[in-house]
Amino acid sequence: MYRILIVEDDETIAALVKKHLESWGYQVDCVNDFAHVLSEFVQKDPQLVLLDLKLPFYNGFHWCEEIRKVSQVPILFLSSAADNMNMVMAMSRGADDFIAKPFDLDVLAAKIQAVIRRSYSFGKAANILEHNGAVLSLGRGTLTYEGETLDLTKNELRILQILFEHAGKVVSRDAIMTKLWENDSFVDDNTLTVNMTRLRRKLESAGMKDFIVTKKGLGYMV
Repeated sequence: MYRILIVEDDETIAALVKKHLESWGYQVDCVNDFAHVLSEFVQKDPQLVLLDLKLPFYNGFHWCEEIRKVSQVPILFLSSAADNMNMVMAMSRGADDFIAKPFDLDVLAAKIQAVIRRSYSFGKAANILEHNGAVLSLGRGTLTYEGETLDLTKNELRILQILFEHAGKVVSRDAIMTKLWENDSFVDDNTLTVNMTRLRRKLESAGMKDFIVTKKGLGYMV
């Protein structure tokens, strides 16, 4: 079952679209906090986003760009402002389609089906993980925090992945080294220390000081 996130501040439209898409077998959620759309996107982890153009706080163009920093999930704009300029701007910011309001619900569902078929015929999109405002994209190998995106090495990505997956809990050095071995990175204890030091410096440069906490004799945690 594919998950769809609706970012639409008109509650009537959002409810109608949600009900209709659920009848097609989709799992559908609607954004409630329009000041923190990216946070809800990360939490819901959808496989397609329906995005209105005119929204409270920030418009759809802004949220399209923010989502594109962490994910390649398909994004379809829904808007009554369907002039050529808005369509061009939407596509230039990473949208996959632009559907003009008012629209037929069956046509919308068919377009969604077509986009999902194209996007996932060769496998699902990579997952993303979030902790304390930092978004880790496993597919892109990046970490995004307060609008800044860091490119990660394979080892840095693996280290952060296991820490994010166990957020709030201590992860032992042995567990982290085992995670790196899975990636054919046969690191010893000293190599892990070097990798951790470099990663911390990279995080600090992005304003993430003390993001990774050392628990002496136990391991690390975020």
